[in-house]
Amino acid sequence: MIRDFILMADGERLSVTLFLPAKQPAPCILEALPYRKDDMTASWRPEYERFATEFGFAVARVDVRGTGSSGGLATDEYPIAERSDLTEVIAWLAAQSWCTGNIGMFGTSYGGFNSFQLACERPAQLKAIVPIYATDDRFTDDVHQMGGARKWLDLVDYCHYMAPMNLLPPVPEIWGDTWRAEWLRRVAANEPWLFTWLAHPDDDSYWRQGSVRPDYERINIPTMIIAGWADGYRNTSFRTVAEINAPTRLLAGPWAHAAPSSSAPGPRIDHVAEMAAFFDEHLRDGETTWELPHTWFCRFSHAPDPVLDTVPGQWRSDSWPSSRSSERKISLADQPTYVVIPDVGMAAWISCAGHLPYGQPDDQRFDDAASITWDIAIAEPLEIAGSVHLLAHVTATCPHPIIAVRLCDVAPDGTSTLVSRGTLLIGPTGEVDVELEATAWQWQAGHALRVSVAGADWPNVVAPGGPGTLTLRGATLTLPIYEADPSLPVPIFAPGDLQSNESTEGVIWQLERDVVNRITRCVVGSASTYDTPFGTASERYDGWVSVDTRTFEQRAHSDVKFTLRFPEVSATVHSIMDVVTAGETYEVTMVITVHDGRELVAEQHWQRSFPRA
Repeated sequence: MIRDFILMADGERLSVTLFLPAKQPAPCILEALPYRKDDMTASWRPEYERFATEFGFAVARVDVRGTGSSGGLATDEYPIAERSDLTEVIAWLAAQSWCTGNIGMFGTSYGGFNSFQLACERPAQLKAIVPIYATDDRFTDDVHQMGGARKWLDLVDYCHYMAPMNLLPPVPEIWGDTWRAEWLRRVAANEPWLFTWLAHPDDDSYWRQGSVRPDYERINIPTMIIAGWADGYRNTSFRTVAEINAPTRLLAGPWAHAAPSSSAPGPRIDHVAEMAAFFDEHLRDGETTWELPHTWFCRFSHAPDPVLDTVPGQWRSDSWPSSRSSERKISLADQPTYVVIPDVGMAAWISCAGHLPYGQPDDQRFDDAASITWDIAIAEPLEIAGSVHLLAHVTATCPHPIIAVRLCDVAPDGTSTLVSRGTLLIGPTGEVDVELEATAWQWQAGHALRVSVAGADWPNVVAPGGPGTLTLRGATLTLPIYEADPSLPVPIFAPGDLQSNESTEGVIWQLERDVVNRITRCVVGSASTYDTPFGTASERYDGWVSVDTRTFEQRAHSDVKFTLRFPEVSATVHSIMDVVTAGETYEVTMVITVHDGRELVAEQHWQRSFPRA
């Protein structure tokens, strides 16, 4: 392992860690993240070592500008300057004596996003990408909005914690003697990214910047997409491989926002070997190791469990679009006007299941009882692959109304398991088309397919701005039917870990109802301390969101603390954020304190107001 700096054209240095194979020159694969490669994500090292020692690839990890031990200022996620930086990084890597000149790019979440973005930039040396759990549309399918509706529980997670994380210092041993001056400069210059995101409530040019959709033709290199049916970015699966006009491979499993080798739920597979085979084919002219390009796991009917370890089902392989796919339209009878209940959705919690306390959906029957529902009996197994749509004429009287659609699998005993869901910010009246999140599922005979519609999907997204009603007329459900062919070949995957790396120890995941005051709260919390290559790190996350079920006033509170300990240095950044919405605005207060040991280095206060869409 080699640590170095890459000098950018403007004089800033980006910190890079290199894992080089014994046999050189070799193709190089790049991962670029803001999540601090030398401490907070240093534990990912075994994957990079495998790429180098087992598969013969060079690997480069880069802290993006202004994060970790890289210079500059972290102004936002996926800024235009980052693409310029990474274009220079790719050229630098390709020019090294140990590199063949062929570069691949990969990464999970943030690293998947900028893999897509760099492919659109078309640097000559970039030959293939593998985005993992990343979206092609930053407005409709990112951590900020779902169908234009503001994500709510995410406010107390990533949307807040990036503010204190960006104020942590560079690693003194890597940066050098001036690390403290660089830290103080970083602290003084940074503003929370959340403010930029809240300032763009509509699908404007800000969100198109960094989104592949709808201009997929910009990608002209081989692309392998890894997606998970329990992940929030699952729509970057069937629709994306169908649109890219270059060789594509889809590998979609039942996974959450965690490595396919260690995710709960499983089955878990060795995804590193699959990525290496793809890069071998396109960076070294290796042989294709699969007969059909796209492989996904079809989940079968099963009971819900927030900490489910393994999902029953079968792997499918096919081309896409597939000749075995068709559409089935089902007309849904008109029902009486529905009075919106703002806390419907708690059993589904959050659309992106990841590491606890952000787990998987629980039994949906109680949310179903507070929704408009239609049940369709299943006489023989029914399988879908793709995105379900609900079309209807909707009249809404709530301010800032949404329509929330859930598709469920109801067992003979009444247990309701979430299959997929979709949320759409709508106007007061008109035709709507709600696209549910992509999935692959098979209802077993004797079960029922249930459609549930409500005016809230809380706390996943913000509830409407006040009380009101929804009226649906002429609703039609469109199912993407898939006729499986058992004779088609399916890859045999090397197994992943026997058990997931999830633990319930120290995790807070609670639902609370103040019956007298009509307040519903969802509470989360977790903490960890671990060794790093240069010392230790501690992370603590606590937060809650609430809704007044009479007035629809909503609050979010987040308390995050990061501490990095190096020899003779202890750096702590502590941030507390509160958000309130009671109609037309989001009122945000944030206070961040920065300590060097016991010394208060800086204290920052913000109070901002942003319009609701």
